[in-house]
Amino acid sequence: MNKIYNPPRKDWELLLQRPTQTVADIEATVDTIFKEVRTDGDTVLKKYTQKFDGPWLDTLVVAKSELQEAETLVSEELKKAIHLAKKNIESFHKAQKTDRVEVETAKGVSCWQEKRPIQKVGLYIPGGTAPLFSTILMLAVPAAIAGCKEIVLCSPPNKEGTIHPAILYTARLCGVTQIFKVGGIQAIAGMTFGTESIPKVYKIFGPGNQYVTVAKQLSTKYGVAIDMPAGPSELLVMADDTADAAFVASDLLSQAEHGVDSQVLLVSTSKKLLLAVEKEIVQQLEVLPRKEIAQKAVNNSKLIFVTNDATAVDLINEYGPEHYIICVANEDFYVKHTMNAGSVFIGNYTPESAGDYASGTNHTLPTNGYAKQYSGVNLDSFMKSMTFQKISKDGIQEIGKAIELMAEAEGLQAHKNAVTLRLNSLKEL
Repeated sequence: MNKIYNPPRKDWELLLQRPTQTVADIEATVDTIFKEVRTDGDTVLKKYTQKFDGPWLDTLVVAKSELQEAETLVSEELKKAIHLAKKNIESFHKAQKTDRVEVETAKGVSCWQEKRPIQKVGLYIPGGTAPLFSTILMLAVPAAIAGCKEIVLCSPPNKEGTIHPAILYTARLCGVTQIFKVGGIQAIAGMTFGTESIPKVYKIFGPGNQYVTVAKQLSTKYGVAIDMPAGPSELLVMADDTADAAFVASDLLSQAEHGVDSQVLLVSTSKKLLLAVEKEIVQQLEVLPRKEIAQKAVNNSKLIFVTNDATAVDLINEYGPEHYIICVANEDFYVKHTMNAGSVFIGNYTPESAGDYASGTNHTLPTNGYAKQYSGVNLDSFMKSMTFQKISKDGIQEIGKAIELMAEAEGLQAHKNAVTLRLNSLKEL
């Protein structure tokens, strides 16, 4: 890994760059596939599925028999683990429900806010080098709690034309209404425009590679909302001499194994810890089944030494990590002053893996610095806030004059007239 000592602030922007391609590098490819899918629907989806994933599929729809078979292929131990995770995720997301908010802003003027579910949502579940069935829990569980009517799931098939049984089992368990064997750009395009098989959705959720990320961003040009720009995974660990070097190394590698374009950073006020972690990474990397992938990600990663906590927290906020682990003696300082992070993990016994699977928080988080302005997925991600108001006769008399004056000052006479007519009708009573 690359070790950097006391980097000057003027170099932070360059130092903290992600190892990703720019949108311009990818957008032309995405735009081409979008146009084809919009015009020719399922035929194009099948063509690109064969090109990128291998099989030619007669149908993109996952049949009921495939769901039933998946149930028999998932071990009882894994089923129990999935149920445990589901229970914790449900508990945390149900707690995010809020009651109707109602205020009488003036005499006779009642205003309130209620939340409504997004009726049609699309979930993208990666299934290439790692079948991310855990992401179904993170997306379908809050969608069901919110009351979304249609929950559509797309995931790429393997070379045999099937989807990993754990994905199918989890999808069925969590109330997904339709499942399709399609991945990548073409899946996002299918949910954006709708095809003969795939329904058009109102909002698309889920992580993916850089192509999927750009495809999601492009879908917003066609009236579809997205959860956030969620691309290659990343982790920043802040650790000092109170941290366990082996634990820190294991956390860094847990994100590095996601993909070759993942990035992991260690920031520390201890040179001794940096060296110990570097040594642990070399040792632990050797026994990983995904060693080759993790090694490439490690090559993009950095060990950064800074002299004090204040500098460290400034650098961390500048980076805005997706996942952020704090293993320091003065953890309260970092918790209090962290402004930009997707999800925060505190202490030596809080691995990032816990949030990925079973603690209850959501693992669909903003990457690439978007934690500066985006939240991770939560219950409200699947809902819309709607405002209501009702004004009585007393109420329109209370605020009517102010409305007339403001409308007239803006030169909007019809706006003024809508109030004046009502006020005049009350004078005649």
